[in-house]
Amino acid sequence: MKLAIIGFGQAGGKVLDEFIAFDRQTKGSVVRGAIAVNTAKADLRGLEHVPEDRRVLVGQTRVKGHGVGADNELGAEIAEEDMGEIQSAIDDIPTHEVDAFLVVAGLGGGTGSGGAPVLAKHLKRIYSEPVYGLGILPGSDEGGIYTLNAARSFQTFVREADNLLVFDNDGWRHSGESLEGGYDSINREIVRRLNVLFSAGEVGDGDAVAESVVDASEIINTLGNGGVSSIGYAVDHVDRGDSGLLSRFSKKQLDDVDTTNRITSLVRKATLGRLTLPCEVQGAERALLVVAGPPEYLNRKGIERGRTWLEEQTGSMEVRGGDFPMPKESSVACVVLLSGVTNVPRVKQLQAVAVEAMDNIDDLREQSDANLDALLDTGDEKLPPLF
Repeated sequence: MKLAIIGFGQAGGKVLDEFIAFDRQTKGSVVRGAIAVNTAKADLRGLEHVPEDRRVLVGQTRVKGHGVGADNELGAEIAEEDMGEIQSAIDDIPTHEVDAFLVVAGLGGGTGSGGAPVLAKHLKRIYSEPVYGLGILPGSDEGGIYTLNAARSFQTFVREADNLLVFDNDGWRHSGESLEGGYDSINREIVRRLNVLFSAGEVGDGDAVAESVVDASEIINTLGNGGVSSIGYAVDHVDRGDSGLLSRFSKKQLDDVDTTNRITSLVRKATLGRLTLPCEVQGAERALLVVAGPPEYLNRKGIERGRTWLEEQTGSMEVRGGDFPMPKESSVACVVLLSGVTNVPRVKQLQAVAVEAMDNIDDLREQSDANLDALLDTGDEKLPPLF
């Protein structure tokens, strides 16, 4: 699946940067167009892989390249005002070669959380290709303003995008990691999952062909009902040396004995392990399974068993599945896309904290007004005018 990816804000730009690097490293073809949009000049300069002519600085007349200071209302206003500049950069993307747009943003800050939903709405109005969002939730320890921004942006982004893929920072940064190192590792986790998902079905000349192909239409149909999606991932190293399984089993025996069990085990790990957005699997409207790795370790029986198990777990009859042969790899990876999830404790918690934060903000404003009135209260004495 070929994507035009727009990274909006600091977090969105960094994920886009990692996406481009990963695509080059794996000689992939997922990223067909890339644009980084920001109100902060320093954030754009910090990108390593996004070409300089693909970096768009917006809001120069409002914030002079210094960012919006976590004010996502201002971020949304600037996106509306400078949409022409963003569109000019998008015009250089060969959209006739693109299967979908992906708008990436951190939902806790100001520029991305405010601007990404505005851009998604604009793209849906202009183009016939689906517009997906990738929203990154802030950690619960990042502060009330970021939680409030995320809650407000989340609601709007879900409404404006054709589907919102969500990654929750909570639980992914390990204790003892530096802030920068933690987010770098998180970005790699995001890109690794999405790359396997979106690379499936992209076959070049001389590439191995899947037994059961997962192409762009399968992904689009899985995400087609809108709503919120979560992604599971699991990987298992395989021994491909002469002393490994291939020397001890015939190809048929390997398929029947080892690969079926390996695949079904990976499907379970991916689904019941650490999802990008923790949620109840039961009730997901649709699901998609992709198993990638050396062709000799992929077989239809294992994938069908995994797909059937997913149907039982989700209660959905719309579960698609297929393989993605990668002859040079030494591991088997499984990606599970759960689309239309509804029972998401983290989102409920986010909304509750946001409501409390709004109440606190209102109280603070009232207290601030009262303090100002008290400060200016001089009794009956009249202050002279300034002019």
